[in-house]
Amino acid sequence: MLAGLAAGLVPAFVLAPGPLAARMSGGGFGDQRHLIDSFSTSFVGYWSSGDRDLSPDLERVVDYWLGYHVVKASIAAALLAVLIALGVRLWKAFGQAHERGAGLGAGRTAALATAGIAVTALGLASAAAVMANVQGAMAPLSSLLSMLPTHPPHGALADTLDQVRRQLADYPQAGDRTPPAVEALVGDFSLYHLVIAVAAPVVAVALVGLSVVAWRRSARTAASDRRARRVLRSFGLLWAVLSLGFVVLAAANASTAADPAPALLAFFRGGW
Repeated sequence: MLAGLAAGLVPAFVLAPGPLAARMSGGGFGDQRHLIDSFSTSFVGYWSSGDRDLSPDLERVVDYWLGYHVVKASIAAALLAVLIALGVRLWKAFGQAHERGAGLGAGRTAALATAGIAVTALGLASAAAVMANVQGAMAPLSSLLSMLPTHPPHGALADTLDQVRRQLADYPQAGDRTPPAVEALVGDFSLYHLVIAVAAPVVAVALVGLSVVAWRRSARTAASDRRARRVLRSFGLLWAVLSLGFVVLAAANASTAADPAPALLAFFRGGW
C-alpha cells in the first residue's frame, strides 16, 4: 500500500502543481514560455515604477509561483512521510532476524539492502524537494529570477537588467539613492538563502541520528552475520557523509543570506 501511494505521488508532484496553483492564484500561464514572458514584462514594469511594493502584474505572477511551490512542497512532504514509513518497515524487517540472533540469508539481505538504497535515495530527493519548494514559497520573487533571460536580453528588459546591475554594484554605498526595488530584491534574496541555512542543519541532524542508529545496530548484530553488519555500517557511513554535505550547504547559504548583494549581482551578471 505504501509503495503504491509513493508511486502515485511522484507523477502528482510533476503534473498537479500548475493547475492547482492556477486555481489558488486565480489564473495560470499555460506553459513555461508564457510564464517567462509574463514575468519578464512585469519585472520591467515593476522596476520602472520606482516602488518597493510589487506592481499588480508582477504580484499576479508571484502569487501563482507561490502557490506552485506550496503545492509541490506539500506533495513532496507527503511523499517523504510515506518513504519514512517504508524505511521504518525495512529497518524492522532487517532487525527482526539479527536481534533474535537468527541472521539473514544472502538473498534476503540483498533484497532489503536494495530496497533500503532505493528508499534512501528517494527520501533524500524528497527532502531536497521539500527544502527547495519551501524556499520558493518563502521567497517566490527570488525563485522567479532564474527565469529572467539574462543572456542575451534585448529591448526594455536589457535596459532594466543593466540598471539593476549598476545599482547592485553600488549597493549599499549608494545609501538613500538606492532604488526601493533594489532593497526589495536584496531582502528577498537574503530570505531565499536563509530558508536553506535554517532547513539544512535540521536535515543534517536527522542524518546524524540515522547514522548513529545504524552503527549501534551494527554493534548489536551477531559477529557471524557479516552481511547484515556490512549493510548497516555502509548506511551509517553514507548518512554521516551526507550530513556533512548538508552542513556545508547550510554554511554557504548562511554566508549568502548575511551578505546577499554580491551573489545577487553575480546572478544578474550571468552566474553564481
